[in-house]
Amino acid sequence: MSKSNTKKFRGSRTCGGGTTKNRRGAGNRGGRGRSGENKHHATRALQLGYRRGHQKGFSRPLKSIRDTSIVNVGELDELADQLVEDGFAELDGEVYSIDLNGLGIEKVLGAGRVSKKLTVTACEFSATARSKIENAGGSCTEPEE
Repeated sequence: MSKSNTKKFRGSRTCGGGTTKNRRGAGNRGGRGRSGENKHHATRALQLGYRRGHQKGFSRPLKSIRDTSIVNVGELDELADQLVEDGFAELDGEVYSIDLNGLGIEKVLGAGRVSKKLTVTACEFSATARSKIENAGGSCTEPEE
């Protein structure tokens, strides 16, 4: 309390704190110590320069994170005619030959239905994607490195 306030509150029993009960616990201060730094004491934490936020969870090392571009079998089946028109695939009779490496897609997943015969070239295939393509009369090929 500053000197001016000390003089002001001389003779007062509670020194501006209301009733005597009001200044008892830590609830009057909004918690003990540095509690509430991210909530009700955020401005105090900013002023004092120790607002960091919680450290939650775990960060995977960037070298272990690999973004794989994927496509589902159902999407390939729907887009087959469009890919032929755009020059990304070839139609040989009833068989659509699609090279996904040229499109930058690495893996084929098995969601959706396959009604056309597809010959797909990609780096990886899921087991369901491979079985759906082969059951429809197509084939899956992986490029040789």
